[in-house]
Amino acid sequence: MEVLQVLHMNKGAGETSYAQNSTVQSNIISITKPTTEEAILQLLCTNFPESIGIADLGCSCGPNVLSVISEIMDIICGKCKHLGRPTPEFRVYLNDLPSNDFNDIFGSLPAFYNKLKEENGNGFGPCFISGVPGSFYGRLFPGKSLHFVHSSSSLHWLSQTSPPWVLDAYSLQFQKDFSLFLKSRSEEVVPGGRMVLSFMGRRSTDPTTEESCYHWELLAQALMSMVLEGLVEEEKVDSFNAPYYAPCPEELKSEIQKEGSFIVDRLDAFEIDWDGGDNICNAGTLSSGQRVSKTIRAVVESMLESHFGRVIMDDLFQRFSMIVDDHLSRTRTKYFNMVLSIVKKD
Repeated sequence: MEVLQVLHMNKGAGETSYAQNSTVQSNIISITKPTTEEAILQLLCTNFPESIGIADLGCSCGPNVLSVISEIMDIICGKCKHLGRPTPEFRVYLNDLPSNDFNDIFGSLPAFYNKLKEENGNGFGPCFISGVPGSFYGRLFPGKSLHFVHSSSSLHWLSQTSPPWVLDAYSLQFQKDFSLFLKSRSEEVVPGGRMVLSFMGRRSTDPTTEESCYHWELLAQALMSMVLEGLVEEEKVDSFNAPYYAPCPEELKSEIQKEGSFIVDRLDAFEIDWDGGDNICNAGTLSSGQRVSKTIRAVVESMLESHFGRVIMDDLFQRFSMIVDDHLSRTRTKYFNMVLSIVKKD
């Protein structure tokens, strides 16, 4: 499976779209906001450029994209106002794979710019937003052009699949990918620049622990139920490999130390409900399993559809929602997430 071609969130604004089913990701962004704010304020203590480069890597589409950028800009503008300084020129780069729904983002920009003008008037510096399609496992931007890099719910996706029977291959692929990510950013981020990265992880150093991939196990159960009914070929299930790896804190620190361009400022962990929690839209009309199923579908359907075909998708995710409901009725499983704040060495 060519990850570059098939991995993208569900497009549009329909019932199964990422735009309508990204509450979990929105909550993760909200939880990590204090880390983002701290990193930006520390950046501005040592470096207050007239033109500031900001990149959101793996930005996806839907309402989360511009809300992240808006929060980052608000933090910078608030600091400028506190110091009595003019706001800098903003160069904002939104990155994702070429198959991402950039049209959705670009269509939202006029309203975004109008909101900026209404809220900030003439005191707001120029803002230039660009889409940058491409894999973040490689160079994307000119040298020393970025001051702050943000990435949320993206770095647990690998650049390619690995054989499912060789567990070490996943770990090695993550090490290779994350090291390349760091090396690429080291050439693009200015000395003293900062990155805040959040992604799925695991507590244990043991990569077989269920907390890192149990939602995939339940999805596999849904697929195998279709195999038993002759709806899916077992060989198809056996040959499907998800390009997903949830690292532990020790792995992150090790790769950062080995690559050598960044210093870890902080590394925190937190948990979040599979279904996004109780305080969400439609919480009263959908079961937890249905909410989880819609969230997962919005993220992984493009990969599943390219391997199994479109015709089974509705049936598959209906079965998955029932399996998740049964699982959550017995235990309240949560995602384990990590947020990493690192600084480019001088």
